[in-house]
Amino acid sequence: MDIETLIALDPIVDKLARAEECLWLNPHLTAAENAFEGVPLTMADIDDAEARLLRFAPFIEACFPETRPDGGLIESPLTEIERMRTLLNSRYGGKIGGRLLLKRDSDLPIAGSVKARGGIYEILKHSEELALSAGLLTMQDDYAKLAEPSFREFFSKYTIQAGSTGNLGLSIGIISAAIGYRVIVHMSADARQWKKDLLRSKGVEVIEYASDYSEAVRQGRALSDADPMSYFVDDENSVDLFLGYAVAAKRLQAQLVAMKVPVDAAHPLFVYIPCGVGGAPGGIAFGLKQLFGDAVHIFFVEPVQAPCMLLGMATGLNSGICVQDIGLTGLTHADGLAVSRPSNFVGKAMKHILSGEATLADPKLYDYMRDLLESEQIFIEPSACAAFEGPLKLCGPEGEPYRKARALAELSGSATHVAWATGGRLVPEDIRVAYISTHLQ
Repeated sequence: MDIETLIALDPIVDKLARAEECLWLNPHLTAAENAFEGVPLTMADIDDAEARLLRFAPFIEACFPETRPDGGLIESPLTEIERMRTLLNSRYGGKIGGRLLLKRDSDLPIAGSVKARGGIYEILKHSEELALSAGLLTMQDDYAKLAEPSFREFFSKYTIQAGSTGNLGLSIGIISAAIGYRVIVHMSADARQWKKDLLRSKGVEVIEYASDYSEAVRQGRALSDADPMSYFVDDENSVDLFLGYAVAAKRLQAQLVAMKVPVDAAHPLFVYIPCGVGGAPGGIAFGLKQLFGDAVHIFFVEPVQAPCMLLGMATGLNSGICVQDIGLTGLTHADGLAVSRPSNFVGKAMKHILSGEATLADPKLYDYMRDLLESEQIFIEPSACAAFEGPLKLCGPEGEPYRKARALAELSGSATHVAWATGGRLVPEDIRVAYISTHLQ
């Protein structure tokens, strides 16, 4: 399609093509009771995923001592960042009311990013299926036995492969190597070098591609499909990844209860999640909408040069269009979000769930990173800082139609905003210093 035809599908395409920052409000958002039309998953599927993670908790605790405080659960803190809210309002003319919280998946144990949820979950599920089929395990067993040498020998016959911009590869590589698999991660050449180096230090084979993430995924999938002993983790279409991420919603719900933060019609919850191919934010959004219904409002945030999910959803083409089709490069300092073509599965699943999307220019990634460090002494990687653009845009003039249509303006003081920090714990100190000193024009 030519650009004029695409703009006719949704005028937002014009701003996207010009790499302008924008806020897109999803015209297909529906009431929660109708929001899951066409999504072949339910709350029961999330509960099943949660139960599987509980079965594996003894194994996780045995292999990764840092998870012992949470009994082998892979979980992150939820922190109020009032000083950051004040700074965003004063420094950028924001009007963020209520409370601003940071869901610190940047601090998740094992892999230090949101990908630890879905990536690790899918590998655990695959491992359970292999061990059950081989008669080596029953669901009544203590799964700590999976750490025994005999199981490592069994799993060493199999290969795990994945395409990744970095963080998914880290989560899959670390857990798969711990279980005993051979692991291959396919990455674009422009992915962060320190992430490639860290993967290799864990015994993971990294194959680099001169082209972008989508090509790395395509070739990785083809190589895996040619090997009957190989399993490919498909970030674009995996239901298992999606459900692993969805469990995060239940964890967040428990944390909000513990903090005595109400979520209902009079106390709306706004959640802002950086988005790449869409698997992690999509799974989280699905879980949140299942739990909180119309009281939760979910926005994704993408870089102006790689707004693949926004482009796919706005045009209705989903994975049938990529950002290069409208003249964008797909290149961004937000390496975890440097994706040109979105997940088809997630785009369709989000059609009636997602409230909207914001885009931001790369310089803000570093500005917000320094702002958070200055105000709260918390470090997250630049990609994760995209989340802070969400409340600034939604609470500003661009978000007024959304707030007005849902009578949210008068509830600004009772609202809770959650910025989802998607990565950062594993960033080496020298790279952190380089990030902090990076200023883009």
